[in-house]
Amino acid sequence: MIYLQLFLEFFKIGLFTFGGGFAMIPLVEETVLKHTWLTETQFYNFIGVCESTPGPIAINMATYVGSVQGGVLGSILATLGVVLPSFLIILLVASVMRSLTETREFRGFIRGVQPVIAALILSTGLLLLAKAIGFSGLSAFAVNWVSIVIFALLLGIYFLLLKVWKKPSAIQLILLSAVLGIVVSLLFEVCGYGR
Repeated sequence: MIYLQLFLEFFKIGLFTFGGGFAMIPLVEETVLKHTWLTETQFYNFIGVCESTPGPIAINMATYVGSVQGGVLGSILATLGVVLPSFLIILLVASVMRSLTETREFRGFIRGVQPVIAALILSTGLLLLAKAIGFSGLSAFAVNWVSIVIFALLLGIYFLLLKVWKKPSAIQLILLSAVLGIVVSLLFEVCGYGR
């Protein structure tokens, strides 16, 4: 039963999400929390892990959730579920691409979907930022000073690098944030501060 459920839930996510992996995050979150496949804390921690590992975030998430819930077969089925809709849609679009993209309806569809994609990605980014600095609900906010200091340092270094050198790559930023995380966490621990 869990195998079919994993496949179908991730198939729905893959079928109804436009805009890539970041646009999928709210749907994946809703699904895994609804089925209690992960806790909210586990989910947000895993987003960080997914971002620092190779591969698309949606596939990494599907594979991980499938593995946790159903072992190797669960990970295969969840991954297949999230990938299959895109594969089928691309096959369909490729077969009729030239005539399809020239239609007024297709252009209207794309114009209609673009704002939703932007809103999903923006809301995901803002929610991740809020969770990182300590927001856990409308009535609960515990300031996470370590995350705030890391974020401020990372932002300052990013803009400094932009000004004096060039735009850092995503890989450089991930490595830099990992180093900052270790250093700042150790400093806070040595100084006797909590979070």
